[in-house]
Amino acid sequence: MEKVADIASDIGEYIRQQRNTAKISLRQLSKLAGVSNPYLSQIERGVRKPSAEILQQIAKGLRISAEALYVQAGILDLPTGGPVGDAIRADAELTERQKQVLLDVYESFRRENAAARPAASPAPEAPDTTPAAKTEESA
Repeated sequence: MEKVADIASDIGEYIRQQRNTAKISLRQLSKLAGVSNPYLSQIERGVRKPSAEILQQIAKGLRISAEALYVQAGILDLPTGGPVGDAIRADAELTERQKQVLLDVYESFRRENAAARPAASPAPEAPDTTPAAKTEESA
């Protein structure tokens, strides 16, 4: 039972952080999301655990992806992506939209490089042109 309370508290705190970052009052978010002010307050305080539908409405009000809220609420698993993806997702200075764009670009580069890897052959080694190498050649 404590785990459910922790999840509710975590999602509530996350929603509060996103709301504060967006500089939206509780009352404004309540109107934007179509969720009652008292219910939204209870969610933020961790008293209530919102359903997926309510999270979707809140995400719409905050203009963030519903997936981000689903992950925080434990409905979806955190996408994989290694340390770069984790760092992007953890950066509190970025909006959810900015995070998603960065993750999309990063993944497109990874896919492009993976596709090019089998076709690429190792580059031939260039001759050593350091001063020490030139001295040995002339000796």
